[in-house]
Amino acid sequence: MTDKDLFARMAQSIIDGNKDDAQALAKEAIDVQMNLNEVIESGYVPGVQKVGQLWEEGEYFLPELITSAECMKAAMAVLKPELQKSQIETPTLGRIVIGTIEGDIHDIGKNLVASMLSANGFEVIDLGADVKIETFLEKADEVDADLICLSALLTTTMLGQKRLIEQLEKRGLADRFVVMVGGAPVNQKWADDIGADGYAENAMTAVRAAKMLVNK
Repeated sequence: MTDKDLFARMAQSIIDGNKDDAQALAKEAIDVQMNLNEVIESGYVPGVQKVGQLWEEGEYFLPELITSAECMKAAMAVLKPELQKSQIETPTLGRIVIGTIEGDIHDIGKNLVASMLSANGFEVIDLGADVKIETFLEKADEVDADLICLSALLTTTMLGQKRLIEQLEKRGLADRFVVMVGGAPVNQKWADDIGADGYAENAMTAVRAAKMLVNK
């Protein structure tokens, strides 16, 4: 079987949501000593991109999106130890700190966004839910993040997004970190009003927005 055939099967495993195949093909790639970065970029990533396309076209729905992200994570769990062992750096589109703002324990939407960002090539540091503003700022500084993503699922916790941006401005860090906001009650007008750099209404628009913001 050629590398091209293996890449096609890897992509299909993500499209089909077949975690066992995704992992088995990753192990096969290691066994035959393939270039693992090429395996990720030419094998698995096209599968994730196709799933995103099918979702936008209305062919796939939330369960398929979640399953494909989990398959990508499963494949990466097999590949990453080998990459580290060989001291091979995985190309990344950028480093993102993400979490649900303080006072808000909802994390299903945030988890999906984090998974899709990771599956599409970002390094994601997920702080979880009910995250204090100071924790966001400390972690973003610690890992030298490119982007801070703030989720809020309640109208009462949306103000936390505004307060974080105010803290960045107060500390002279507004030009250092790019901020994207999202969540059920959040919209583009709110993002504009509080001075956020970007807004995403769902996981796939978050991927597109993150790529655009990081490239800027």
